[in-house]
Amino acid sequence: MAETSEMIADLVAKAGKAQRSIVNYTQEQLDDICLAIAWEVYEDENIKILANMAVEETGMGNVEDKIKKHKGKVLGVIADVKDVKSTGLIEENSETKIKKYAKPVGVVGALTPVTNPTATPASNAVSILKGGNAVIFAPHPKSKVCSAKAIEFMRNGLKKIGAPEDLIQIVAEPSIEATGELMKQVDLVLATGGGAMVKAAYSSGTPAYGVGPGNSVQIIAEDADVKDAMAKVVLSKCFDNATSCSSENSIIVEKSVYEVVLSELKVGKTYFCNAKEREILGNWMWITNKKGYRSINPAIVAKSAEVIASDAGLKVPGGTKILMVEGADDIENDFFSQEKLSPVLTIYKYDGFDNAMEILTRLTDNCGTGHSCGIHTKTDSYVERMSLDMRTSRIMVNQPQAPANGGNFFNGMASTVTLGCGTWGGNITTENINYKHFLNVTYVSQWFIPVKPEDNEMWGEFHSKFGK
Repeated sequence: MAETSEMIADLVAKAGKAQRSIVNYTQEQLDDICLAIAWEVYEDENIKILANMAVEETGMGNVEDKIKKHKGKVLGVIADVKDVKSTGLIEENSETKIKKYAKPVGVVGALTPVTNPTATPASNAVSILKGGNAVIFAPHPKSKVCSAKAIEFMRNGLKKIGAPEDLIQIVAEPSIEATGELMKQVDLVLATGGGAMVKAAYSSGTPAYGVGPGNSVQIIAEDADVKDAMAKVVLSKCFDNATSCSSENSIIVEKSVYEVVLSELKVGKTYFCNAKEREILGNWMWITNKKGYRSINPAIVAKSAEVIASDAGLKVPGGTKILMVEGADDIENDFFSQEKLSPVLTIYKYDGFDNAMEILTRLTDNCGTGHSCGIHTKTDSYVERMSLDMRTSRIMVNQPQAPANGGNFFNGMASTVTLGCGTWGGNITTENINYKHFLNVTYVSQWFIPVKPEDNEMWGEFHSKFGK
């Protein structure tokens, strides 16, 4: 324990020294840092190396999609932070006479998931260093090599522009003990990963941003452009073998378009399991762990549909991209209603929008409360009702959930790999975590002639309705 504590203390000391050395950097210098590290994990040859290493080390996802993920996420984050003020005077309000000055939070400890071991540190590093901070990444033990390579590339970027390389570091030999110690010693924790990790972050005694589990669900309304909707669902569900927490886990389809949806999904290489096959698949996907609890089988996470089917003992046509099962009425006790982290999709049929909302609410309340949901429709009232009634942090309309939730060039969401789920998901924020979350802001207030409202302005209308 003492040895681990000293190892982490050494990393934190070096990070603190590097961070203090750039405390007087101009906005231009901070922006150069962001551009430098982003390029190293955006440049084609480097991305190919990272993508291949990630798939080889973790056995999850596929190289082609990981390359696309790097391209999209890194470009999105750098576009969000470019030309944005993040140091010194960042905002001034002449009416309220308030000025806001941004300052670093210090050293950030960033926990990285095995499902996204290279694009996550690449994106997070840009957001964190934008505010003049330093970061130490704690990778998953099963992805420590490829994560370390991503950090190596970014440190090279810092070196090229003469910035301190220790602004970005990594725990070379990660463990539960080391990660716990890191969370205690840094100034802020960013936890991107499973529920246990997030809970540990919030229990560390250090300010933390954590994320809740995903279980994205899409409603397919009767007026949806079914061809477009299903193309987007297939794209989203298949991408990187569903490593994203935003990948659709279920779709709820209006009965009049149900058969059309099935036809379009078949075009998208989706295989619909019958009742017996559903049982066989379920027995392979959720197994009893050492503690006696039935939970997701690590062997299916981010594997292709064909591999999952074969390992489960099912025969499916060559080229199958998605395995689909029919949803059970007993949502709360059906494992297929949960997050699956694999190209396995559950389909429900609904009759009337009230029924759709009931299924949607039960699905997200059972698993993934606060994370996200979506709808394919042209009816604004459906969207409005979801917006008012759902306990969710983000609702995507006519979009593929996985590439949309974390921001994309076709929507206005902040680009990120870390999605807050609010108090619904046990988190402190519902926002997409971005550079603003790594700033301390000093408010400077100037005196002005008092502007005090009269009592009647405040209570006049109220008293006329209810009396004093």
